[in-house]
Amino acid sequence: MITFYPGPSKIYPQVADYAAEACRSGIVSMNHRSPEFMAVTEGAIRAVKVKLNVPDTYHVALVSSATECWEIVAQSLTRQTSLHPYSGAFGKKWMEYAHKLKPMTQPDEADVLCIVQNETSNGTQVRMPVLAQFRREFPDALIAVDAVSSMAGIVLDWLLADVWFASVQKCFGLPAGLAVFIYSPRAVQRAQEIGENAHYNSLLFLHENFEKFQTPYTPNGLGIYLLNRIMGQAPPIIDVDANTKRRAADWYTFFEQELVDSPLRLLVSDPLQRSDTVIAVEGTETDISALKKAAKQAGILLGNGYGDWKNTTFRIANFPAISDGEIDTLKTFLSKAPELQLR
Repeated sequence: MITFYPGPSKIYPQVADYAAEACRSGIVSMNHRSPEFMAVTEGAIRAVKVKLNVPDTYHVALVSSATECWEIVAQSLTRQTSLHPYSGAFGKKWMEYAHKLKPMTQPDEADVLCIVQNETSNGTQVRMPVLAQFRREFPDALIAVDAVSSMAGIVLDWLLADVWFASVQKCFGLPAGLAVFIYSPRAVQRAQEIGENAHYNSLLFLHENFEKFQTPYTPNGLGIYLLNRIMGQAPPIIDVDANTKRRAADWYTFFEQELVDSPLRLLVSDPLQRSDTVIAVEGTETDISALKKAAKQAGILLGNGYGDWKNTTFRIANFPAISDGEIDTLKTFLSKAPELQLR
């Protein structure tokens, strides 16, 4: 089955061998505070910083999920409350989750601005110039960015935000169960000012441990090992970015020109708002259901719609682990969509 599901998505084919290697070497049985495992953690963090071009002054911690990152931002970095401009389901969920911990009273009391850079639910994105505008308009606020379906797939301007995070089951091409949390010196200062250190995932506790390449709790050791190995083989992010954006442009051209007579159409009409890593396609509920069923019979798994678009869209992951050959297979299938009587 070829999967284009936008998370969990296709893993790199090398992951199976690396997982077996981790088991054979005994890494997954090691104490997480042992020198041997600390070396693996250090390798993973350094590889992330080098391959993704993260500034030397920024820090990296490894946690369980992006949802956990939402909690860390709310409990450790938010004094009063947070502001959440959003364009889709995950941005809304983050807002609802954060406001359970730090309820919204007055918007002008917000001291953290929370942005979903790439909205997986509907294939939209916040581009770097827009994020730069937020930085100018909210100079005193911390900016936290959910980059779950874009980190490791496109170039991100790290200096435009104080916190970035992503789960690894998308552009990193790894199994779920690990998230990368990247944060600035300004974020550390805010955490110190707030002084919140009452939870296992309090940022001060995380920071203290990861500065020594340790974890505050028994971690997903296999996930960290796989992150180290995959990032070690990955090209520099500038090369990955060029390939991702080339393929995204090809996808959008394909739907606008080659499938112009198809009942399928792009969900996002404004090219400036379209995601480079998740392509959302719209149709009638009947057509979308028939297409997904036919695709599955052809050995292709399309991403379901999500939230308000659950039944009238499907989503295509444009992640680095997906090959050009697999993309060609899907395009060939979609070219026959009118013949599937999607009317």
